[in-house]
Amino acid sequence: MGDVPRRVEKPWGYELIWAHTDRYVGKVLHVKAGHLLSIQYHNRKDETMHVLSGELILRTWPTRDAAPVERAFRRGDSVHIPAPTIHQIEAVTDSDVLEASTPELDDLVRITDRYGRS
Repeated sequence: MGDVPRRVEKPWGYELIWAHTDRYVGKVLHVKAGHLLSIQYHNRKDETMHVLSGELILRTWPTRDAAPVERAFRRGDSVHIPAPTIHQIEAVTDSDVLEASTPELDDLVRITDRYGRS
């Protein structure tokens, strides 16, 4: 389902997609210090993230109108993000996060985005 590995540049760093089949996707998210991903959710995509290196802040929202639940997300930590959990990660230091997910790469709903993406 596409050439792997492939690097996808992002305003916050890059994704290295190292596996892509009709059943799963494997990525490394490299997030530069001080940068963050959009506040987002997925309608179908189910993902688990594991911090390989660095330190981040993980935010999840129990509902769209609720205040976020924020916690440190450090090397060795893992989190399961089932659809439609609203979530965001922010890098405190340059960080690498391993992501394993179902294959719906286009299933992304951005609520807010620092970089002006819709």
